[in-house]
Amino acid sequence: MTHDGWFEHRRAGDRERLGWIRTDGEAFVAVDALGRDITGPVDWLTAEETLEGLGLHWLTDPWQLTLPEGSSTRVRIVELTPDRIVVKTDDFGAPRSALRSYVLPFPAPASLLPLEEDASAIDMGGSVAR
Repeated sequence: MTHDGWFEHRRAGDRERLGWIRTDGEAFVAVDALGRDITGPVDWLTAEETLEGLGLHWLTDPWQLTLPEGSSTRVRIVELTPDRIVVKTDDFGAPRSALRSYVLPFPAPASLLPLEEDASAIDMGGSVAR
């Protein structure tokens, strides 16, 4: 759920939500679709330009989810709303029936990060080698 003082920012044309702009005193902060700050305090125009420049293509990239027991798994975002984020174990383009889904709170927790490891370090079962 979004907070008071958050203003939804949608892309012109297709009206996809790119994120929000929230107030910070006299300034504004751009907030991405995951609910994470992507700028410090800036003017309104800079916040809009930052969201426009980021777009949504990054959501299709693989992500790394650190599980409560400390292991990590490669995931893809499959649902993103202001109420929750759903990720699933990455199927590497070959759908399997035994994939696991994880429901995360919004804004996204620190345990969900862009995947930084080399693809060769990731087990096809979805676990990230450490």
